[in-house]
Amino acid sequence: MTAVLTEQALPAAPPGGPTKPRDLPSLTGMRWAAALLVFGTHVRILGYFGGDTGHKVQTLLSPGSAGVSFFFILSGFVLTWTARPRDRATSFWRRRVARIYPLHLATAAIFMVMAWTIMPGARPNPLQFVTNLFLVQSWASKESYYQSMNTVSWSLACEAFFYALFPLLYWVLRRMRVRVLAALAVLCVLIVIMLPIVFGEQSFGAPLDFLPLARLPEFVLGMALGRIVLLRPSFRGPGALPAFALLIAGYFIVDNVPHQYRYAACTVVGFALVILAGAAADLRGTRSLWRHRVMVRLGEISYAFYMIHLLVMRGGAKLIGSHPRLDVGAGTTLSLTMLAIAVGAAWLLHTVVERPGQALVLGRRKLGLGRLVPARRARVAEPATEQYATANSG
Repeated sequence: MTAVLTEQALPAAPPGGPTKPRDLPSLTGMRWAAALLVFGTHVRILGYFGGDTGHKVQTLLSPGSAGVSFFFILSGFVLTWTARPRDRATSFWRRRVARIYPLHLATAAIFMVMAWTIMPGARPNPLQFVTNLFLVQSWASKESYYQSMNTVSWSLACEAFFYALFPLLYWVLRRMRVRVLAALAVLCVLIVIMLPIVFGEQSFGAPLDFLPLARLPEFVLGMALGRIVLLRPSFRGPGALPAFALLIAGYFIVDNVPHQYRYAACTVVGFALVILAGAAADLRGTRSLWRHRVMVRLGEISYAFYMIHLLVMRGGAKLIGSHPRLDVGAGTTLSLTMLAIAVGAAWLLHTVVERPGQALVLGRRKLGLGRLVPARRARVAEPATEQYATANSG
């Protein structure tokens, strides 16, 4: 949506040059918090809470769909932070396939089993299946495509588009100075805010928040911030408290603006500054709640959690009924139960699918005697980078 963000140490840069990449565990911990926002918005969509108090809970959870913006910005930041300057585009793309495809295929298979057993009404047609499998469903204007199968995979289609462009974008950004990068970051923020004003919600036949091209400015914003921190490691933005204050303010504004402004416009600045604050805390070695080992461990499985949580919740709906509208106590119990099951399933998928699948695609393991065995020692340490795909189910 892997371990802590890492990269093989690069030679130390001269004064004023880029710093060498190092671990940023706070960003891994933040990913778990962002994944919970997505989980919360699905709790709202599936109608776990009812009544007057339940309505307040629903309102509190409603802005969680904006959490996808955090992952898109973080994706650009981390890919830039861990980029290998002499890397080939084909090598980069291969690592990206290894990063997202094993879990995508596994959860697509789980969905198909559910569709042919407990959810017959969700069976995809052949074109829906193919577009989802190859992660191009978000380019379609029909909801039946960009929300098909494992609904949350729509954002993987956006990420696939970002990955396709990343080598070219990185080549361009590497040639920019800090001031130009800062101007680019500001421009990206302005584009995110202005897109809904200029084009409206349905100008391209589908909501802007599902269109890969409309989400590209968030990714480029992350890239620009990543390069700025590499070139000026002392840069940290306004600091953690102002960043979180601005983010929280934007979060609560989300539910009070027209729908087309909710997916990113209200929170883009807050998310960007929070990412800068987390990176600064790790680079400076200052205290960070997000660096706690529990948060980091949960962040490591957050991509698997993202990919499986809605399937768990949809399966649960077959047992408890659709939109149960429970009181606060029962709704909270149900939410925590679904959360626990999804976390357990995520840990299992991370252990038996995500990590082995990534190693297999990268050629670091081979099949033998019905099991995976080490094939060879990798010559270059692979960055265990971001879990960045999140989603918004409409």
